[in-house]
Amino acid sequence: MIRLVIHADDVGMCHGANQAFVELSHFGTITSGSVMVPCPWFTEIAEAAANDDSLDCGIHLTLNAEKKHYRWGPVSSLGPSSGLVDEHGYLWRDVASVRQNAHPDAVEQEWRAQIDRALDFGVNVTHLDAHKGSALAPEWCDRYVAVGIDYGVPVLITDSLAAYGPRRHVASPEEAQAADEAIQSAAATARAAGMPVFDSVLETDFSRPPQQPADYQEMLGSLEANLVFCAFHPNAPGGGEVEIIEPGTFHVRTHEYELFGTEAWKSWLTDQPYQLCSMADLA
Repeated sequence: MIRLVIHADDVGMCHGANQAFVELSHFGTITSGSVMVPCPWFTEIAEAAANDDSLDCGIHLTLNAEKKHYRWGPVSSLGPSSGLVDEHGYLWRDVASVRQNAHPDAVEQEWRAQIDRALDFGVNVTHLDAHKGSALAPEWCDRYVAVGIDYGVPVLITDSLAAYGPRRHVASPEEAQAADEAIQSAAATARAAGMPVFDSVLETDFSRPPQQPADYQEMLGSLEANLVFCAFHPNAPGGGEVEIIEPGTFHVRTHEYELFGTEAWKSWLTDQPYQLCSMADLA
Protein backbone atom coordinates (compact mmCIF):
# COMPACT_ATOMS: atom_id res chain seq x y z
CA MET A 1 0.00 0.00 0.00
CA ILE A 2 1.29 3.44 -0.95
CA ARG A 3 1.96 5.64 2.07
CA LEU A 4 0.78 9.15 1.32
CA VAL A 5 1.28 12.34 3.34
CA ILE A 6 -1.17 15.03 2.24
CA HIS A 7 0.45 18.17 3.52
CA ALA A 8 -0.58 21.82 3.88
CA ASP A 9 2.32 24.17 3.24
CA ASP A 10 2.47 27.87 4.14
CA VAL A 11 0.43 27.57 7.34
CA GLY A 12 0.85 30.80 9.29
CA MET A 13 1.17 32.91 6.16
CA CYS A 14 -2.34 34.28 6.66
CA HIS A 15 -5.58 33.52 8.50
CA GLY A 16 -7.05 31.63 5.53
CA ALA A 17 -4.09 29.24 5.44
CA ASN A 18 -4.56 28.51 9.14
CA GLN A 19 -8.29 28.00 8.72
CA ALA A 20 -7.77 25.59 5.85
CA PHE A 21 -5.19 23.53 7.74
CA VAL A 22 -7.33 23.16 10.85
CA GLU A 23 -10.60 22.47 9.01
CA LEU A 24 -9.18 19.98 6.52
CA SER A 25 -7.11 18.21 9.19
CA HIS A 26 -10.28 17.62 11.18
CA PHE A 27 -12.14 16.62 8.01
CA GLY A 28 -9.47 14.02 7.23
CA THR A 29 -8.19 15.15 3.84
CA ILE A 30 -5.04 16.86 5.17
CA THR A 31 -2.76 14.70 7.30
CA SER A 32 0.04 17.13 8.08
CA GLY A 33 1.07 20.76 7.77
CA SER A 34 3.95 23.09 8.47
CA VAL A 35 4.02 26.61 9.81
CA MET A 36 6.01 29.60 8.58
CA VAL A 37 7.21 31.00 11.89
CA PRO A 38 8.33 34.46 10.63
CA CYS A 39 4.88 35.21 9.17
CA PRO A 40 2.28 37.52 10.74
CA TRP A 41 -0.31 34.81 11.46
CA PHE A 42 2.08 32.40 13.18
CA THR A 43 0.71 33.06 16.66
CA GLU A 44 -2.82 32.09 15.65
CA ILE A 45 -1.85 28.66 14.38
CA ALA A 46 0.67 28.17 17.19
CA GLU A 47 -2.12 28.64 19.72
CA ALA A 48 -4.35 26.22 17.82
CA ALA A 49 -1.62 23.58 17.52
CA ALA A 50 -0.62 23.89 21.16
CA ASN A 51 -4.21 23.15 22.20
CA ASP A 52 -5.06 20.45 19.66
CA ASP A 53 -3.02 17.26 19.66
CA SER A 54 -4.76 16.06 16.50
CA LEU A 55 -2.92 18.66 14.40
CA ASP A 56 0.31 17.34 12.91
CA CYS A 57 2.37 20.52 12.71
CA GLY A 58 5.94 20.86 11.48
CA ILE A 59 8.12 23.88 10.72
CA HIS A 60 8.19 25.24 7.17
CA LEU A 61 11.73 26.58 7.49
CA THR A 62 11.54 29.99 5.84
CA LEU A 63 14.36 31.93 4.21
CA ASN A 64 12.24 33.80 1.65
CA ALA A 65 9.57 36.50 1.64
CA GLU A 66 8.56 36.48 -1.99
CA LYS A 67 5.28 38.42 -2.07
CA LYS A 68 5.17 41.89 -3.61
CA HIS A 69 3.94 43.85 -0.58
CA TYR A 70 3.37 41.18 2.09
CA ARG A 71 6.86 40.69 3.52
CA TRP A 72 8.54 39.37 6.66
CA GLY A 73 11.99 39.34 8.18
CA PRO A 74 14.04 36.75 10.06
CA VAL A 75 13.20 35.50 13.55
CA SER A 76 16.83 35.63 14.67
CA SER A 77 18.42 38.95 15.59
CA LEU A 78 21.16 38.61 12.99
CA GLY A 79 21.95 41.80 11.08
CA PRO A 80 22.63 42.51 7.40
CA SER A 81 26.11 40.95 7.61
CA SER A 82 24.42 37.55 7.92
CA GLY A 83 23.31 37.81 4.31
CA LEU A 84 19.79 36.69 5.25
CA VAL A 85 18.07 39.95 4.32
CA ASP A 86 17.77 42.28 1.37
CA GLU A 87 18.41 46.02 1.35
CA HIS A 88 15.04 46.63 3.06
CA GLY A 89 15.63 44.16 5.91
CA TYR A 90 13.26 41.49 4.60
CA LEU A 91 14.13 37.91 3.72
CA TRP A 92 15.15 37.52 0.09
CA ARG A 93 12.44 37.00 -2.52
CA ASP A 94 14.07 33.94 -4.14
CA VAL A 95 16.28 31.03 -3.17
CA ALA A 96 19.04 32.02 -5.60
CA SER A 97 19.55 35.29 -3.70
CA VAL A 98 19.71 33.42 -0.38
CA ARG A 99 22.32 31.07 -1.78
CA GLN A 100 24.34 33.95 -3.18
CA ASN A 101 24.28 36.09 -0.04
CA ALA A 102 23.55 34.12 3.14
CA HIS A 103 26.25 32.66 5.36
CA PRO A 104 25.56 28.98 6.15
CA ASP A 105 26.06 29.60 9.87
CA ALA A 106 23.41 32.34 9.74
CA VAL A 107 21.03 30.06 7.85
CA GLU A 108 21.34 27.39 10.51
CA GLN A 109 20.95 29.93 13.31
CA GLU A 110 17.76 31.25 11.70
CA TRP A 111 16.33 27.73 11.34
CA ARG A 112 17.00 27.03 15.00
CA ALA A 113 15.43 30.33 16.03
CA GLN A 114 12.27 29.45 14.09
CA ILE A 115 12.06 25.98 15.65
CA ASP A 116 12.73 27.32 19.13
CA ARG A 117 10.03 29.97 18.80
CA ALA A 118 7.48 27.34 17.80
CA LEU A 119 8.50 25.13 20.71
CA ASP A 120 8.28 28.11 23.07
CA PHE A 121 4.69 28.64 21.91
CA GLY A 122 3.86 25.03 22.75
CA VAL A 123 3.82 23.58 19.25
CA ASN A 124 4.57 19.85 19.21
CA VAL A 125 6.91 19.98 16.21
CA THR A 126 6.61 16.77 14.20
CA HIS A 127 9.02 17.46 11.34
CA LEU A 128 10.94 20.03 9.33
CA ASP A 129 10.44 20.97 5.69
CA ALA A 130 11.34 24.02 3.64
CA HIS A 131 9.56 26.97 2.07
CA LYS A 132 10.47 27.00 -1.62
CA GLY A 133 12.79 24.06 -0.93
CA SER A 134 15.50 26.43 0.33
CA ALA A 135 16.86 24.02 2.96
CA LEU A 136 17.86 21.57 0.23
CA ALA A 137 20.28 24.00 -1.39
CA PRO A 138 23.67 22.28 -1.72
CA GLU A 139 25.39 24.86 0.50
CA TRP A 140 23.55 23.66 3.61
CA CYS A 141 21.35 20.60 3.04
CA ASP A 142 23.72 18.60 5.25
CA ARG A 143 23.04 21.09 8.05
CA TYR A 144 19.30 20.71 7.44
CA VAL A 145 19.50 17.01 8.24
CA ALA A 146 21.81 17.65 11.19
CA VAL A 147 19.32 20.13 12.69
CA GLY A 148 16.55 17.56 12.37
CA ILE A 149 18.73 15.01 14.13
CA ASP A 150 19.51 17.52 16.92
CA TYR A 151 15.81 18.22 17.51
CA GLY A 152 14.82 14.57 17.11
CA VAL A 153 12.39 15.12 14.23
CA PRO A 154 12.46 13.94 10.60
CA VAL A 155 13.13 16.30 7.71
CA LEU A 156 11.44 16.22 4.34
CA ILE A 157 14.00 14.88 1.87
CA THR A 158 14.23 12.66 -1.21
CA ASP A 159 17.07 10.55 -2.59
CA SER A 160 17.45 12.81 -5.62
CA LEU A 161 16.70 16.33 -6.78
CA ALA A 162 14.58 14.94 -9.62
CA ALA A 163 12.15 13.40 -7.12
CA TYR A 164 11.64 16.71 -5.30
CA GLY A 165 8.76 18.72 -6.75
CA PRO A 166 9.93 22.25 -5.79
CA ARG A 167 13.38 21.58 -7.27
CA ARG A 168 13.17 24.53 -9.67
CA HIS A 169 13.67 26.86 -6.69
CA VAL A 170 16.65 24.95 -5.31
CA ALA A 171 19.14 24.99 -8.17
CA SER A 172 19.42 26.02 -11.80
CA PRO A 173 19.67 23.29 -14.46
CA GLU A 174 23.41 23.96 -14.66
CA GLU A 175 23.75 23.29 -10.94
CA ALA A 176 21.50 20.23 -10.87
CA GLN A 177 24.27 17.63 -10.71
CA ALA A 178 26.04 19.25 -7.77
CA ALA A 179 22.73 19.78 -5.98
CA ASP A 180 21.75 16.18 -6.63
CA GLU A 181 25.00 14.87 -5.16
CA ALA A 182 24.53 17.01 -2.05
CA ILE A 183 20.95 15.80 -1.59
CA GLN A 184 21.97 12.17 -2.04
CA SER A 185 24.59 12.55 0.67
CA ALA A 186 22.17 14.32 3.02
CA ALA A 187 19.49 11.68 2.36
CA ALA A 188 21.94 8.92 3.24
CA THR A 189 22.61 10.64 6.57
CA ALA A 190 18.87 11.03 7.18
CA ARG A 191 18.22 7.36 6.44
CA ALA A 192 21.06 6.27 8.71
CA ALA A 193 19.44 8.33 11.49
CA GLY A 194 16.18 6.46 11.01
CA MET A 195 14.33 9.21 9.16
CA PRO A 196 11.91 8.45 6.31
CA VAL A 197 13.29 9.35 2.89
CA PHE A 198 10.52 10.05 0.40
CA ASP A 199 10.37 8.49 -3.04
CA SER A 200 8.55 11.51 -4.43
CA VAL A 201 7.46 15.00 -3.40
CA LEU A 202 4.53 16.33 -5.44
CA GLU A 203 3.63 20.01 -5.46
CA THR A 204 0.69 22.28 -6.19
CA ASP A 205 0.69 23.47 -9.80
CA PHE A 206 0.65 27.25 -9.45
CA SER A 207 0.78 27.72 -13.23
CA ARG A 208 -2.83 26.55 -13.63
CA PRO A 209 -5.01 29.37 -15.00
CA PRO A 210 -8.31 30.19 -13.23
CA GLN A 211 -10.46 28.78 -16.02
CA GLN A 212 -8.74 25.37 -15.99
CA PRO A 213 -10.25 22.89 -13.51
CA ALA A 214 -7.87 21.30 -11.02
CA ASP A 215 -7.43 17.58 -11.67
CA TYR A 216 -5.94 16.13 -8.51
CA GLN A 217 -7.33 12.69 -9.29
CA GLU A 218 -5.04 12.58 -12.30
CA MET A 219 -2.09 13.69 -10.15
CA LEU A 220 -2.68 11.05 -7.49
CA GLY A 221 -4.47 8.33 -9.42
CA SER A 222 -1.45 6.50 -10.80
CA LEU A 223 1.22 6.72 -8.11
CA GLU A 224 3.90 4.05 -8.22
CA ALA A 225 6.25 5.15 -5.44
CA ASN A 226 5.99 3.67 -1.95
CA LEU A 227 6.28 6.87 0.10
CA VAL A 228 4.87 10.10 -1.35
CA PHE A 229 4.60 13.62 0.08
CA CYS A 230 2.04 16.02 -1.38
CA ALA A 231 3.09 19.62 -0.81
CA PHE A 232 -0.30 21.30 -1.27
CA HIS A 233 -1.35 24.85 -0.38
CA PRO A 234 -5.05 25.05 0.55
CA ASN A 235 -6.26 28.44 1.70
CA ALA A 236 -9.76 29.50 2.72
CA PRO A 237 -11.10 32.50 0.78
CA GLY A 238 -12.76 35.50 2.32
CA GLY A 239 -12.14 39.09 3.23
CA GLY A 240 -9.91 39.61 0.23
CA GLU A 241 -6.92 38.48 2.29
CA VAL A 242 -5.15 35.91 0.12
CA GLU A 243 -6.67 37.53 -2.95
CA ILE A 244 -4.65 40.68 -2.20
CA ILE A 245 -1.53 38.89 -1.02
CA GLU A 246 -1.29 36.74 -4.13
CA PRO A 247 -3.53 38.23 -6.84
CA GLY A 248 -2.25 36.12 -9.71
CA THR A 249 -2.44 32.66 -8.13
CA PHE A 250 -4.79 32.82 -5.13
CA HIS A 251 -7.36 30.81 -7.08
CA VAL A 252 -5.08 27.76 -6.96
CA ARG A 253 -4.99 27.89 -3.16
CA THR A 254 -8.71 28.52 -2.69
CA HIS A 255 -9.68 25.83 -5.23
CA GLU A 256 -7.61 23.31 -3.26
CA TYR A 257 -9.42 24.29 -0.09
CA GLU A 258 -12.81 23.93 -1.75
CA LEU A 259 -11.96 20.56 -3.36
CA PHE A 260 -10.38 19.01 -0.28
CA GLY A 261 -13.41 19.95 1.79
CA THR A 262 -15.87 17.91 -0.29
CA GLU A 263 -17.26 14.50 0.60
CA ALA A 264 -16.63 13.42 -3.01
CA TRP A 265 -12.89 14.05 -2.68
CA LYS A 266 -12.73 12.36 0.71
CA SER A 267 -14.57 9.33 -0.68
CA TRP A 268 -12.25 9.16 -3.69
CA LEU A 269 -9.20 9.23 -1.42
CA THR A 270 -10.66 6.46 0.73
CA ASP A 271 -11.18 4.29 -2.35
CA GLN A 272 -7.54 4.54 -3.45
CA PRO A 273 -4.83 2.05 -2.42
CA TYR A 274 -3.27 4.58 -0.08
CA GLN A 275 -2.36 4.56 3.55
CA LEU A 276 -2.81 8.18 4.59
CA CYS A 277 -0.05 9.15 7.04
CA SER A 278 0.94 12.09 9.13
CA MET A 279 4.58 12.97 9.58
CA ALA A 280 4.28 11.90 13.20
CA ASP A 281 3.22 8.44 11.96
CA LEU A 282 6.53 8.15 10.07
CA ALA A 283 8.81 9.48 12.81
